[in-house]
Amino acid sequence: MLEATIHAVLLALGLILPLGVQNVFVFNQGASQSRFRNALPAVITAGVCDTILITLAVGGVSLVLQQFLWLTNVLYAAGCLFLLYMAWTLWRSKAASSGESQPMLPKRQMIFAASVSLLNPHAILDTVGVIGTSSLQYNGVERWAFGLAAVSVSWIWFVGLATAGRLVGRMDSEGKFGTVLNKISALIILGLAFYMAINFMTSM
Repeated sequence: MLEATIHAVLLALGLILPLGVQNVFVFNQGASQSRFRNALPAVITAGVCDTILITLAVGGVSLVLQQFLWLTNVLYAAGCLFLLYMAWTLWRSKAASSGESQPMLPKRQMIFAASVSLLNPHAILDTVGVIGTSSLQYNGVERWAFGLAAVSVSWIWFVGLATAGRLVGRMDSEGKFGTVLNKISALIILGLAFYMAINFMTSM
């Protein structure tokens, strides 16, 4: 069980550490809200969505993707379009300076966090394809220990991101760092979109 737990922690960290739209959104909510607790809707929604995806992956959904390759191709095509849109949105957005605009309300936080978590095929393929496939080498309690460890990493990471965002938000009253972060994130997401497009074309 210890081996499965360590494996899941390292694997989940490898997947969640790269800067992506989900991470950027949670971080930005921490930076733009006046208090940490006001960013909790984004943190909780992102954590719940990852929990759902990881649970489905460990439960065997990855086997479906392996049997129906056309479904993977559809996800790649949709993911490319989704990431291109998100890259364009982030590139054009500017982080709000203190007092410049109203922070995002809880309902909108939850909707946006759910969309960047569940409508991002790249995240789905990572979770289901990588975590799900890796969990198949374990059985019974070990497999679910693997899943629980991966879920725990997600929750701890999102809480840490929002906390880091809150600390940066206190120092970045003009929103300059947030704007630069958005543009860097847009370039990274654009690269992921091209990577997905290449995977789609080579798999046809």
